[in-house]
Amino acid sequence: MKLRSRLVAIVTTAAMLGTLSTLTAAPVQAAGPDLIVNGGFESGLTGWFPNNGNAADTAALTPTTDAYSGSAAVAVTQRMTTGSGPMQDLSGKVAAGKTYSVTARVKYENANSPATKQFFITMHYGGGTYTNLGTVTTPRGQWGLIQGTFTIPAAQSVATARIFVETPWTQTPSAAPDTHLMDFKVDDVTLREFTPSTTIEVLGKNPGEGNPLISHKFGADGNAFVHDGRVYLYMTNDTQVYNPGPNGISPTNTYGGINTITVISSDDLVNWVDHGEIPVAGANGIAKYAGNSWAPAMESKVVGGVEKFFLYFANNGAATGVIVGDSPVGPWRDERGSLLITGQTPGASNGRNWLFDPGVFIDDDGQGYLYFGGGGDDGSGSYENTNHPKSTRVIKLGENMTSTVGSAEVIDGPLMFEAGHVFKREGKYYYSYSSNFGFGGPIDPAGPPTGAIAYMVADHPMGPWTADKYKGVIFRNPGNFFGAGGNNHQSVFQLGGDYYFTYHAQTLNRRITGGATQGFRSPHIAKLEFNADGSIKEVLGTYDGVQKLHDLAPYRVIEAETIAWQQGIATKKVDGSSAEFGAQAPNLVLHDVDNGDWTSLASVDFGAKGATALTAKVKPLVAGGRIDVRLDTRTAPVVASIPVDAPLNAWTELTAEVDGLTGTHDVYFTYAGPASTDLFEIDSWAFESQAEDETAPAVDVTGVTDGGEYGDSGDLTLGWTAEDTESGVASISATLDGQPVQPGAITLYTQALGEHELVVTAVDNAGNETVKTVGFTITTSVEDVSALIDRFAAEDKTNASSAVRLHKALDRVLAAIAEEKDDKNVVKALEKFKSGVKDHRVEADEIVRTTLLRDADALIVGYGGTPRT
Repeated sequence: MKLRSRLVAIVTTAAMLGTLSTLTAAPVQAAGPDLIVNGGFESGLTGWFPNNGNAADTAALTPTTDAYSGSAAVAVTQRMTTGSGPMQDLSGKVAAGKTYSVTARVKYENANSPATKQFFITMHYGGGTYTNLGTVTTPRGQWGLIQGTFTIPAAQSVATARIFVETPWTQTPSAAPDTHLMDFKVDDVTLREFTPSTTIEVLGKNPGEGNPLISHKFGADGNAFVHDGRVYLYMTNDTQVYNPGPNGISPTNTYGGINTITVISSDDLVNWVDHGEIPVAGANGIAKYAGNSWAPAMESKVVGGVEKFFLYFANNGAATGVIVGDSPVGPWRDERGSLLITGQTPGASNGRNWLFDPGVFIDDDGQGYLYFGGGGDDGSGSYENTNHPKSTRVIKLGENMTSTVGSAEVIDGPLMFEAGHVFKREGKYYYSYSSNFGFGGPIDPAGPPTGAIAYMVADHPMGPWTADKYKGVIFRNPGNFFGAGGNNHQSVFQLGGDYYFTYHAQTLNRRITGGATQGFRSPHIAKLEFNADGSIKEVLGTYDGVQKLHDLAPYRVIEAETIAWQQGIATKKVDGSSAEFGAQAPNLVLHDVDNGDWTSLASVDFGAKGATALTAKVKPLVAGGRIDVRLDTRTAPVVASIPVDAPLNAWTELTAEVDGLTGTHDVYFTYAGPASTDLFEIDSWAFESQAEDETAPAVDVTGVTDGGEYGDSGDLTLGWTAEDTESGVASISATLDGQPVQPGAITLYTQALGEHELVVTAVDNAGNETVKTVGFTITTSVEDVSALIDRFAAEDKTNASSAVRLHKALDRVLAAIAEEKDDKNVVKALEKFKSGVKDHRVEADEIVRTTLLRDADALIVGYGGTPRT
């Protein structure tokens, strides 16, 4: 009987081991203590003995230096049965119902043995109960890795649990000892408790996709609520019952354990912030009298002069409750003290319909309405019950929004099932709902298809919602678009002047498993458009999502759980409040950050000035971590890097300089560090730009003074500089009389006589501008004319004899001036000087002639005369 029981155990387990190759893709497990003593045999045979499960299980164990790692291993010789091998007692270390992972290295070298051999690591619970835990088939002379993950049955006694290494069982191994009883060596045996992680390690949302909205957790039945330009999405927390097993696949979602609500938000519809979970129901919940919290609905209203936020939830199918908050993200409290909608609510129940899936609407006059209900299958399989179950209701809410007024009224939505929701547009009230999958009767082809989102239109929030108000389909079942069907739930909201439609689909679930689904749903969004007559254009399910409303502004604190796309991270709530959303909001951080994980922000607008630095608030968990920043793709070159070198397990702010980060980009944060361990937690990001510089540059002009007068026989050496200690000078330029001019010398006689204006303009890197104007006058005199004659002669613009003649003519002018009798004599002398200048025998150079004639005319005018032409 013992041998037969052993055979059954091995055959059964062998079927299981066929799936062990998938275990390497299982969720990351928490690092637990190794339950094996001396698994590397570095302490000889301490903790080990030959398998003694029965009298025939005997072997010799000998320490050996031929080890896979370290300096020692164990050699197994003199085996009498296939089960003869090194064994260790685990009594008191393992527990029924728990899951464990196991590894071991094994090698055989017998030249007469098969070229490859299968080995097992096996648990003996006592008696004839054996279970193979892991296996490997390894070539002769090579170390093979036995690995596996297993769960001890809940009813299994572990009082004598022992683990050992063996070859496949056969009844008469001595018939072929080289095949079944060869010597072998064992090293590096480990056994750890396996703690499944809900962290989603696969790429669940490709960069560029808008759907699903988040990929690090699930969320279903999304209800959108817009407040202060931001949309908040409240969802059934499917992640709460996501429990992936050793193969990475979770059991089917039964919804029964869900008693929290997940909240995310966005103001651009591309980057979504995770606000964590609201503890609604259960012993640790706000509404302790409730057992579940499904399909939430949200509204706000000013009550008693204070804006309050009302979050309605389904207590499974039996009732609807409400909690009250001070902001869209809390804090939350229970103001009612009991469930809002029950079987005792007037008009709420017909004994068959569910009382869940609340939808809340507040009209323009402040009156609130609650829509709820679903189901209604009476088991008759009739046409009427299938197409008109009349299972949903609408009821007025009291002024306090936590009570009801009057009796609930029936909604007769064709093929009604669940998910009632109302919005108002252009004076009309739109009621949408999910159609059922058929209650057994024939389905009316004039109504909606099964599992779709249908809608009705009425002139009042109370309807009457009769079947004739049915208008059509908004959205068919997600299975039509994503290859994964299931239930359907929706909401409609308006933001930025447009309408949007939310729904859920099992897209993330499919990507985790490679195609299969277990009922874990993810939020999606689409644009909602209308025809001219007010009817709704049918929505198609896509991975595209919707266009961004605007770019993301980076120069502020940004919660690290603001994510466009990511892979491998999770979020968790920590003590304190949100730096970005204020004291009322919970504070979440990124955690389970491993080497190779990454997050991103979409469409970050750094502007023309650009970013100069990035600060991350982080808590290092190991040494050697690093955050790299990349633009537009997660494999792009690194533009900034933050070594996470700080005291472990303490929050700190680390800053890295950023160079040349301008314009609009998708920003990827990639995480690196030691493998197989959590690197750090991240709280927030903050980019810094060029410091705000409101001070204009200081400008200094040299070589000329404002209001100065300068004779035209000389030169001016103009210069200008600018200084800005805050942001630096971006540019400096100058004009002279409106024309661009460079610093340096100017010859004054080449300029017109009279007033001139030098304008110097400097702009700093912050865009501040300084304009400095210097006005000066160019004059002439007999002395200047005399100096010009000498200058022209020196510059070979006139010859020496001409210069002598011009000086003689100018001397007559000086004599007339010296007499101080009559200015007319000075004018006459200047005209004679002009005649000499005009005599081509005296002066032929055009520049000299023009300049001297101009100056002489100016002097004539100065002495009261009128120049002759």
